[in-house]
Amino acid sequence: MDASLKIQELYDLDFVEWCETTASQLKARNFEQLDLDNLIEEIEGLTKHDRRELRNRLTVLLAHLLKRIYIDSPEKFHGWELTIREQRRQIQDLLQDSPSLKPYFDEVFNTAYQNALDDVCFEYQQTEFPDTWKFDLEPSSLLFKSYWQANSTSLE
Repeated sequence: MDASLKIQELYDLDFVEWCETTASQLKARNFEQLDLDNLIEEIEGLTKHDRRELRNRLTVLLAHLLKRIYIDSPEKFHGWELTIREQRRQIQDLLQDSPSLKPYFDEVFNTAYQNALDDVCFEYQQTEFPDTWKFDLEPSSLLFKSYWQANSTSLE
């Protein structure tokens, strides 16, 4: 059995060992032995993972912003604000680690908002939420602004 077939089998049998072997081969510049098909698939998967994480965190952030802005439930404000802070922190980290995700942030915003809106409308059926985000769409605002405070809630 040739080495490339063995490494491809290793991918299915023991992923961690496959990763370690692939990293060793890359460090040694042993390119002939690489399992290129699976390596390409894994690298593409990394970008999908980061995009999915950004979209999911943005959805959670928007859902909690909607709750905090439009639901009058002071006993829940602190919990919602903690979730807002955590999602903002995680999104900032993602964008700092991968600045190329910034255009994706803009691209996925409407989908994330609709998902967040679906969630909060289901949870708070008596509350009327706006069909579209009524505030600034800039990531810097979404990641820092306290929309629920009197001086921050002016609609655009």
